[in-house]
Amino acid sequence: MRLLIDAGNTRIKWALAEGSHWLRSGVVETGTPQALAQQLSGLSDVREIRVSNVAGEAVAREICALKLGPHGAPEFLLATASCAGVRNTYARPAQLGSDRWAALIAAWRMEARACLVVNAGTATTIDALRADGIFVGGLILPGIALMQRSLTDHTQLSVESGRYAEFPDNTADALFSGAIQATCGAISRQHALLAEPAAPVLLSGGAAAQLRPHLQLPVRLVDNLVLQGLNLVSTEKAA
Repeated sequence: MRLLIDAGNTRIKWALAEGSHWLRSGVVETGTPQALAQQLSGLSDVREIRVSNVAGEAVAREICALKLGPHGAPEFLLATASCAGVRNTYARPAQLGSDRWAALIAAWRMEARACLVVNAGTATTIDALRADGIFVGGLILPGIALMQRSLTDHTQLSVESGRYAEFPDNTADALFSGAIQATCGAISRQHALLAEPAAPVLLSGGAAAQLRPHLQLPVRLVDNLVLQGLNLVSTEKAA
């Protein structure tokens, strides 16, 4: 049995897999990584732990301290020049975030054609895959909540729950609608630059449902792209 862990800025997601079959999954807040050990207590037959960690060294230490059977040390994913049919053209391949790399690998397995891979979380990442499996680059921008918070933290604007409107008539709606429009504009711009009008947008992350109604593109909502990519990397290495 394989344990897959996606340690992100806000949440730690995990799944247990046997080959391509998922057995269990869960999520804890990144600020309380000890909760992961509580959710996984009682497991004794984990043979392998694969991790994508963008949450820092403290979380990495918590993961390394997990006692779940004779699996050895957890293996932390690092981006490489190529894997599972995807070529990484980052100037320094290992500098690409492990979460983005795993998501690209999962997206390629799902689509095997040109696509955008968008994760809308604390940050929003917009990564482009060409029809030949080459990752040509991507964008990182503040997530929906972070965009709004950056304004309320540095201006006299107050934090309120807003709703989307094409022409907002109050400040809360203006903040929220501005974040939605900015993010959708970046996604649409990258889709146009990819020059593949039929290319799907694989959309995941906590803000995916907020963005979906405002994207006039072929969007596919996908959960747990990073965990799926981790499993594919493990399968690739085992082959």
